[in-house]
Amino acid sequence: METIKNISNFDWMNLLMPVFVFSATIGVGWIIKRLLFRAMHGWAKKTETRWDDILVYAISGPFMIWMVILGLRLALQSTELPEKATDLIARSLLVLLVISLMIVASRLAGHFVKFYGGQMRGTLPVTSLTHNLLRLVVITIGSLILLDLFGISITPMLTALGVGGLAVALALQDTLSNLFAGFYISVAGHIRPGDYIKLDSGEEGYVTDITWRSTTIKTLGNNLIITPNAKLAQAIVTNYHLPDRSLASRVQVGVSYKSDIDQVERILLEEAEKATKEIPRLLAEPAPAVRFSPGFGDYSLDFTLSFHVAEFDDQFLVQHELRKRIFKRLKSEGIEIPYPIRTIYVKKE
Repeated sequence: METIKNISNFDWMNLLMPVFVFSATIGVGWIIKRLLFRAMHGWAKKTETRWDDILVYAISGPFMIWMVILGLRLALQSTELPEKATDLIARSLLVLLVISLMIVASRLAGHFVKFYGGQMRGTLPVTSLTHNLLRLVVITIGSLILLDLFGISITPMLTALGVGGLAVALALQDTLSNLFAGFYISVAGHIRPGDYIKLDSGEEGYVTDITWRSTTIKTLGNNLIITPNAKLAQAIVTNYHLPDRSLASRVQVGVSYKSDIDQVERILLEEAEKATKEIPRLLAEPAPAVRFSPGFGDYSLDFTLSFHVAEFDDQFLVQHELRKRIFKRLKSEGIEIPYPIRTIYVKKE
């Protein structure tokens, strides 16, 4: 009854000024956000660096949270509340401020790694796993600061987590195995997003991402292969982008046994050297080479033309163009490319 009596005797007109101050602050903040961030976005687009875009993106979200904090703070100064209520609201605003700063730091860290992590030597490859782990670290630090503000000791919590963590680890063996395998793959740097790899089980393609559970591989046929990190960590992997992206490739050519092998070798070298200036992604260094190998075939003299391309999937177009050029040149030089021939001797008893 006493509480009802106090409420009925409360002068609600005292709330008009705080509500007005709070509403005015939010309205001014909304206008400032529209005008200020529009100008900041325009300025960021004109610059060549990405850090200003990251900064604008990071603070654009929590900006209205800060305006809410400011509005409530100004509203408190224009009214009289009990000391306990004032203290509770002030601590709540502090918590809200820490959370907003945590959001800003998480956005800054995540996008800084996304845009600049791959350009720094010695850093982890930029994957969803490393991106999320960094943001998790920021959130964890912010959570510890919040607990400290409320005077909560984390030692008992760590003890409880240590006891409960064993049961969780046993229940989530496969999940944790994939998580740590993915972290190992990212740290080792032997498999990175953008690399073309081939597994010992036959799957091959470009690595598009490494997450906490699996690694995504995009094939040349534009299909996705989802491989658990634990399986990938145990597999024998051929990485065609390490230690260098350039790749050695070859084209085999067979000519008649009547052909002059020196002439054939000269023709192949001339066509290859000419092609390095005309076919994109065919490298002039290391220089193309011709070898009389495999050599003496069943019905032809077999040569191998070796060359280097800029990247794995460049070899297919280069081989296509080289074969056309070689076929036309051999035909114009009168050098025969023989059909398969078998000589069968029939012995009569």
